[in-house]
Amino acid sequence: MQSENRLFDDFVKMVNGVAGTMAGVGREAESGARERMREWIGGMDFVSRDEFDAVKAMAAKAREENEALQKRIVALEAKLGSDGDTKPARKKAEPKP
Repeated sequence: MQSENRLFDDFVKMVNGVAGTMAGVGREAESGARERMREWIGGMDFVSRDEFDAVKAMAAKAREENEALQKRIVALEAKLGSDGDTKPARKKAEPKP
């Protein structure tokens, strides 16, 4: 009876050792895969979230300024009595010899 128990204990120890080794291999593989993905993504021209948000805010501000300037142009044209359809006369290009 004692020998069977010892054999079972040795088998359990071996299985535990294999399980621990496999878990370590899995963690190592996951770590290596993450590092390769970071290198692959880092090689691309992605922007960080902070940079994206900063450019988005700049675009919104530029859009607001553009709308304000458009309103000023309309107001100035109305003040001058022009409807904005007239364009300044351009000089005709002289033909090249």
